[in-house]
Amino acid sequence: MRIRRLGWAGIEVESGGETVVVDHVLGWKSIESYIGPPRTPLLEPESAGRSLAAFVTHLHTDHTDAAAVSQTLAEGGSLHRPAVMEGEPLETGGVMAAELELKEAAVDQVLMDEWESVEVGPFVATAVPAVDGFGDPQISWVIEADGKRIIHAGDTLFHGSWWLIQMRFGPFDAAFLPVNGAITSFPHRQPASGLEASLSPEQAVAAARILGAKRLVPIHYDGIDEPPVYQQTDDIISRLQNTLDGEESPELVVMAEGETLDL
Repeated sequence: MRIRRLGWAGIEVESGGETVVVDHVLGWKSIESYIGPPRTPLLEPESAGRSLAAFVTHLHTDHTDAAAVSQTLAEGGSLHRPAVMEGEPLETGGVMAAELELKEAAVDQVLMDEWESVEVGPFVATAVPAVDGFGDPQISWVIEADGKRIIHAGDTLFHGSWWLIQMRFGPFDAAFLPVNGAITSFPHRQPASGLEASLSPEQAVAAARILGAKRLVPIHYDGIDEPPVYQQTDDIISRLQNTLDGEESPELVVMAEGETLDL
């Protein structure tokens, strides 16, 4: 298994010449007025137009880009995603832009429940529990191929299902975990909590240890920092390094955009 980091939370996973992508985006124009444009590179997959499938953790447009998904999928490929959110416009406001964009782009979609698996070429992907910082539907993805297993956790909060995920799928060869501990204040989620809406560095290390991950690969950091609407935490990499100091800790693998990891 070979993984290429595409930027922000996006990755491309390759096995036997076949590929899938997770949370692949090339921009987020629908929310730029709130969080600004991307501050770090967002890359096309090497397999653009040939990906067997796309997986998204949730339908915020910094994780679901209908145009990017449409461009990367091979003919007959599908987007695998969590459930459609029901409710009043203020409740569903965080996901509606992506829903409309996916419909307009005519992307074939497969709705996945927690613990449901799908086989795509050499890959087996399973949707596992996650908790969104704003109450919107979210899942994480366990992807297996070549006797290797990774988990991609979008921008989840810390939650109690890490132990269940480890029991059913662990240990993991690599855990791709959010680390930016964002403090947010969006108009549709007021009053603001003042608490993290995604894993902090210390929480990511705790999750990686519970999961039995051999490697912790930080994702979902540096690309957005627009206080007071969205402010990432400070000293991310140094805090990861300090927290990982110990014999029982995973290896910290910091991947630049475009860099690959061979498992």
